[in-house]
Order: sequence, then C-alpha cells, then structure tokens
Amino acid sequence: MSGSDNTPTITVIGAGLAGSEAALAAAKQGVRVRLFEMRPVKMTPAHRTGNFAELVCSTSLGGEGEMQSKGLLQAEMRSVGAAIVTSADAARVPAGNALAVDREAFSETVTAKVRAHPLIEVVPGEVTRIPDGIVVIATGPLTSDALAEDVARLTGSERLAFYDAAAPVIEADSINFDVAWRAGRYDQQADYVNCPFTKEEYLAFIAALEQARAHTPHDWEKLEFFEGCMPIEEIARRGVDTPRFGPMSPKGLDDPRTGRWPYAVAQLRQEDAQGRMWSLVGFQTGLKWGDQKTLVQMIPGLENAEIVRYGVMHRNTYLNAPQVLHGTLQLRADPQKFVAGVLAGTEGYLESSATGWLAGTNAARLALGLEPLTPPAESMLGGLVRYLASANPKGFQPMNVNWALVPELPAPINPNTGKPRKLGKREKRPPMYRRGLEAFTAWARTDAGLDVTDPAPAPAEPAEVPA
Repeated sequence: MSGSDNTPTITVIGAGLAGSEAALAAAKQGVRVRLFEMRPVKMTPAHRTGNFAELVCSTSLGGEGEMQSKGLLQAEMRSVGAAIVTSADAARVPAGNALAVDREAFSETVTAKVRAHPLIEVVPGEVTRIPDGIVVIATGPLTSDALAEDVARLTGSERLAFYDAAAPVIEADSINFDVAWRAGRYDQQADYVNCPFTKEEYLAFIAALEQARAHTPHDWEKLEFFEGCMPIEEIARRGVDTPRFGPMSPKGLDDPRTGRWPYAVAQLRQEDAQGRMWSLVGFQTGLKWGDQKTLVQMIPGLENAEIVRYGVMHRNTYLNAPQVLHGTLQLRADPQKFVAGVLAGTEGYLESSATGWLAGTNAARLALGLEPLTPPAESMLGGLVRYLASANPKGFQPMNVNWALVPELPAPINPNTGKPRKLGKREKRPPMYRRGLEAFTAWARTDAGLDVTDPAPAPAEPAEVPA
C-alpha cells in the first residue's frame, strides 16, 4: 500500500505507548503511517481520555543511571531520539533517580507529536480485523475482543493469553546451590532447581504467606481465579498443607544432603536459553512486591535471591512470544505483521515503547525494501527482543528489562587462587551499561543507518531504584 506520491504506507493499530512510538519511528524513516486508535470512539475500562500514550497506572518509566537496566534502555532510546523517552524528559517531575512524568503533560506531548507529523494519518475507531499489508499491532493489554479473536486466528488461539498470572523470576547467580540442587521428579530429567524446606521452615513460610499483603486491583482487573493459575497465597488459604500437596510437593525429590524427601520443596524452572533466569513453579502471586521479596528470601537456597521480575495477577492480553515472534518482532506466521508492547510479551511502559520503536523502524524498513534488524545482544533492547523470541514457551510470562537479559562480563581471575572471581553489582553493571550503549549506538548508526545522538554521561545514583 502506498500514498498518492508512491511513498510506502504502513498501518499501526493502537496509539498507546508502543503504537505512538511505532508510528513516529516509521514516519521518521519516510514512510506514511495510518494510525488507528479506537479511543475516544470506544473506550476501555482503564482509560479516561482520548489522548495517545495515556498512562493508566504509575507515572514512572523506571530508574536512571548506570546501575539500572531501565537506565540503559532509556539511554538507548534517547540516542535515537525515540518519542516516548524524549517526551518523558520534557514532562519530567522530581522523583529522585527515576524518570517520572506529569501524567497529562506527557500524553499531551506525545499526542501533539503524532498529530503534527505530516506523514501520519490518525484514523479514529475500532479495528476488528488485521488489515492486509505491513502492519504493527500494538493494542496493549486491553485489546478489544474482536481484534483479539483475529490475532488468535492468525497466531493460533492457544498462543494468546487473556490473564497474566506470573510467578517471580530469579537471577540464577543468586541461587545458593549449597542448599538447592538440580533434579526432576522420578523419571524426569534434572531440568528443575529444588529448594528444600524442613517442617519448621515450611510452617514459618506459610504463616508469613497468610499475613502478606495482596495487591488491590483496579475494578477492570477483577477476575475470578481459575484453577490453572491459582495464586500461591490463595492455595495456602485453603489449608496449611495444601501447597505441599500441590506446587510444593516433595514427592520423588531426594535431597542429596539427606537422601530423603524434604518436608516441602519450591521448584524453579529455566526461563531463558542461557539459564540465567529461573521462575518459581506454581508461585503465581498478586502480593505487593515488598512482601514478595520477603517471602522469596524465606525459601531455603533463595535467601539472597535477586528478583528480576515480580509476580503479577491482572487482566492482560499477550502472545506466547517465543512461539510466534522473531527477534525483529515479526510474526512467524506472516512476516508483514509486527507486534509490539504488552501484546508482544513485554511488561512496563519503557519496554512497550522500546519495542514499538523497533517494530515501527523495522516495518518502515520492510516497506522500503530493506531487511528488518535486531539490535545487538549486548544492548538492553537487543537482550529483551531476543528473550521474547527464544524464551521457554512453557508457561511463558511477560518480561521487563533486567541485567540477566544481556551477556555477563568475563569473570576476572583471582591471582591468589587462579579461579574466576564473581563480580559484585557495582563492579559489573556500569561497564555492562557502557558496553550495551556503545553496541546499540554503533548498530543504530552503522547497520540501521539512523541519526544517533551521542549520549550524555549517566547520572550518579544509588545501587537500587524502584521501577
């Protein structure tokens, strides 16, 4: 499809964070964009205005600086002039070392950029069927039922979820293998990490679980739990022994330290191809994040656990990305169709907008006869989209950016022992940040042929900043 002057035209569905970014990124490449947005013609339960990129929950796009994984992704997006981050910078409000915005000023800024661009045509109204041609689908967690049905038709209904029931994900390096061990039940392969409880440890864990605070959902998130994704806190309320006869059963798992089954076990399953992230099996949860951290660190072997993604329970339409997406964000079933944002399996404002930028850039490249690209693995965006394309599809859950998505630095050799020495956070994260940003800007300038702004020095910040 082309404009009257033979300029190629693509379609973007959805003008949230991902869709607005995709439309502006594609237009920046010189292609025309038809941007469909159903609001305000048809509203969702979460939105209040017809503005683009409306923030419906938090107003933070995450922590800044060289210690922060989101800080690296922000810097990557700033280097290519991505609209969401530059609009956030313009609408910034004081928030310590996090990038937080004035909600209304931010969405108004994005809306003005989109509506003012001469190559973008905004088309109001609901899209119920995916159009022909090159399309970016960026309809978010509350994708309308009619369009969700068509996405399911294209990808396979079993690959589309409508309820995000996620368990905490742990960084592998923080698991204590003096306590935990790898094994499978009975005839299973040793594909799981097992954390054993004594009776006393188990009863203390259940007592803390019963006292933990639940996240209070928005009215539009309130759904009946179903047995396949019952939160661990709900399982525990059915009886003190219910978890250990369910997801915490020790049957078939001999503790190598004792040769016997423990009283209960928490199991972890590998999430990524490199084995750097592991999720707690059967631990879907809607608890507040602070309470999740306390509970996870009560699990034997996870006392120093680094949680790279907290558990969530909410209404969320998303694809099983590793089954349906390439690292370019193209659908395997139809390479002319791109998916971005929450629908692609991301979690978080920043992640949604960054995948929108990549999908829009690649859709424009395809329309111009160029090959779609994937950013380098060392970059945070490259690590994220590679995870989406290659994660374990069994029980896939949406992911936010974290340091386990990018390759580790080579471990230095301890001159006294001759063995590799484990690097601490403050030793490894700043050089990983600089390595990732250098790789991304070189890729964007050379491979993608984009105008790149050399990044400003990262701000100094503390070791941890809440997302």
